[in-house]
Amino acid sequence: MAVHAEHRHQAILRRLREEGSLRVSDFAAELGVSPVTVRRDVEILADRGLVARVHGGAMLPETWAETATAEAAPAAASRGGRERVIGLIVPSADYYYPEVIKGAREAAAARGVRLVLDISGYDADEERAQVERMVGDGIDGLLVVPSGPRGWYEQLPVPVVIVERRPEADEVAGVDHVVSDHVHGTRLAVRHLVEAGRRRVMLLVRGTSPTAQGIIEGFEAGVRAAGLETPGSVSVVDTGDAGPGSLEHDGPFEQLLDAAAEGRVDAVIAHPDQEALVLLRRLRARSIQVPGDVAIVAYDDEVAGLADIPLSAIAPAKHEVGSAAVELLVRRLDQPDAPRHRLFVLPRLRARSSSGG
Repeated sequence: MAVHAEHRHQAILRRLREEGSLRVSDFAAELGVSPVTVRRDVEILADRGLVARVHGGAMLPETWAETATAEAAPAAASRGGRERVIGLIVPSADYYYPEVIKGAREAAAARGVRLVLDISGYDADEERAQVERMVGDGIDGLLVVPSGPRGWYEQLPVPVVIVERRPEADEVAGVDHVVSDHVHGTRLAVRHLVEAGRRRVMLLVRGTSPTAQGIIEGFEAGVRAAGLETPGSVSVVDTGDAGPGSLEHDGPFEQLLDAAAEGRVDAVIAHPDQEALVLLRRLRARSIQVPGDVAIVAYDDEVAGLADIPLSAIAPAKHEVGSAAVELLVRRLDQPDAPRHRLFVLPRLRARSSSGG
């Protein structure tokens, strides 16, 4: 049975966490794939800053650094104490989070801190097991992107920074937060479209995404502030969590495409990038011109610029989020009684052809 790229990537990272290194030829034989496939996987993970490529294999970046320079090993001793270790748990190593990881890794290295990574796969039970394992191994602090309930994080014996999840309304301020301000990002997208002369704007959003609530709030606030027309009875179209080609996925798209064909919408903000790419393809299949008839702004900017009509996009500052989370956690370790922080990092607009940019 073929092994999906995401599963191979997680298997590589898991092996490196367990053993520190791997040989491409041996690991390819274990997975039943070609060495070229594993070598390509290693290159992708290396480009994301998750592994270090070495001759014939791969190592964790921190393991490679320790073997590549003689100064690395005695660094902690020269500071008069043991090396600090912080954990980072994210839902995925593929979409959105590689830049968060890279930012955290670089900030940790600059601070002389070792970063330990794990991937929860959006599984709340697995996430909890990973946290308990890290705490049991003696980490000094934890960065986590929660996939489930988070109240229990306040009870951990180490300081915690919640990453890329907005504080809940009734949440006790027991942990620090570093979050992309998606409300601001979506308002920025609406403002850009208004300045481009668009008046009938719709939002296409994957409602099951953890960021959807902030994106919808920002869209509605931006529409109100600009005094925009409402395109029909619905201005927010939820694609749910179904994949392209399913009836559940096609229904929302048909609703939006009909509105575009009838001239009831002249701009769409689409989250995430994949939905924006599907929208572009289906608009063009109906001979609806982009950006002439309908402008598009994607949200996430992971692959938006690679479309045949490059998509304008709101780009959360993912690298800065990872870096800021490490800085906040290190400050918490140094000053346990300092006031709690809720840091919102502002996304940026990257204007491209799909909105006339």
